[in-house]
Amino acid sequence: MVDSATFWDKVAPKYAESKIRDMAAYEYTLERTRSYLKESDAVLELGCGTGSTALLLAPDVRQITGTDISSQMIKIAQGKAQDVPNADFRMQSGKAATELKEPFDVVMGFNFFHLAPTPGALIADIYEMLPEGGLFISKTPCLTDRAFGWKRFLVLAALPVMRLLGKAPAVGLFTIAEIDRMIQEAGFDIVESGNFPSISRYVVARRR
Repeated sequence: MVDSATFWDKVAPKYAESKIRDMAAYEYTLERTRSYLKESDAVLELGCGTGSTALLLAPDVRQITGTDISSQMIKIAQGKAQDVPNADFRMQSGKAATELKEPFDVVMGFNFFHLAPTPGALIADIYEMLPEGGLFISKTPCLTDRAFGWKRFLVLAALPVMRLLGKAPAVGLFTIAEIDRMIQEAGFDIVESGNFPSISRYVVARRR
């Protein structure tokens, strides 16, 4: 069993070359996210990986900062961002990601919160760091939701073995309802939500 940072450092080169499994869902996520962004926005993406999503959204905002627990993921992202002056990538982990000194108008996390050790606490911290009216945009796989069908039972059986063999990171198992509740309990008002693909919960929420 390996810690999460070591796992993601190891898989970073292969991850950078992998293709998006559901391009239609990914592009729709980008489209909906862009509709909420303004040219004046400073945006933070948590769990940015190799920076692909942040770089696609960079032309739509004033500044975008991506953070990740993996130094190798950040190294790849920084290399890709050399010609993108308003994109900045940094290695951050845990609560440190919500303790950056600069203010942000939008905080995002795509395919990230099921990998965070304490997602509920992290979302609460994000609420505190945003200004009134600031946006939290997330997309989270809900691997034990009924929408995943019988495959959710395979996940429950396979994950412990894969973790033991070092083939998977620590993964939180949530339903769609649990993700929505976590966001609302942090104090956010949900302004848009949807499932695309069916097991990935996309939520746009506003700080009161």
